[in-house]
Amino acid sequence: MSKLNTPAMQAYAKKHQKPRKYSAGRETWQRFCRNRTAVIGLVIVGVLIIMAIFANAIAPFGFQEQMAVDAYQGPSVKHLFGTDNFGRDLFSRCVFGARYTLFLGILCVITATLTGGFLGMIAGYFGGKVDNVIMRLMDVLQAIPSVLLAICISSALGNGIPQLVTAITVSSMPIMSKNFRAAIINVKTAEYVESSKAIGVGRMRMLFKHMIPNAIGVMIIYVVGMMSTAISVIASLSYLGVGLNPPAAEWGLILSESKAFFTSFPYMLLFPAAMIGIATLSLNMLGDGLRDAFDPKLK
Repeated sequence: MSKLNTPAMQAYAKKHQKPRKYSAGRETWQRFCRNRTAVIGLVIVGVLIIMAIFANAIAPFGFQEQMAVDAYQGPSVKHLFGTDNFGRDLFSRCVFGARYTLFLGILCVITATLTGGFLGMIAGYFGGKVDNVIMRLMDVLQAIPSVLLAICISSALGNGIPQLVTAITVSSMPIMSKNFRAAIINVKTAEYVESSKAIGVGRMRMLFKHMIPNAIGVMIIYVVGMMSTAISVIASLSYLGVGLNPPAAEWGLILSESKAFFTSFPYMLLFPAAMIGIATLSLNMLGDGLRDAFDPKLK
């Protein structure tokens, strides 16, 4: 019986096999998946998002539901995170808090990208006087610490979601604009840009069809980092009393309402603080993984 797998047959199969198509996105995803820390961060972020979307099904009680007879109860089977001074279930409030905090964080990232990020891309592409005007304006805003600027704006406008988003957007514009400007400048001198200019491609077409898609990887890293920062600032403003109003189940507001019971019932602060820490840590892990995956030096 002849051999079914001779060296000649192997050489023929190797010669005629179809070459694998190269995909930059697939290669980036493979590098990302090899980073265990980044995958863990992605999984945690996914769990938090699922928690926010299905909060009504996950939480055993309403976030405003008061049970006076269960007030000041520690963690138990009925109340996993215990209850507060009004008898509200802290686990339910933390679950619904993911909806508040993540929704506001995403909204702040979108508005900061559409304002500061867009200005940064325009400044990086056009350069010259346009760059100088936009960057000097951003320097003026950046002269004030971002958290302090957000506190001042939120205090002046009052409490509420629109005011909170406005405060974080304005305070985040300088860093977003400078990061996006740097991303555009990095691809501005590429050969394909010079070739496109030579054949008469318009400026806006050049920016949105050629430069932004090639800089999108770096921009994603900045957006994820901005998400982590936004969650921290949202919690800080609510804790200081210039964010959302009670009885909203926002993690920073839960901390603020429980700070008077820190010595007697520390669990009231422990669990919402842990939620903030887990969210920011997982986003930072995800951001670091994306940075390594998109880094051309690792190719």
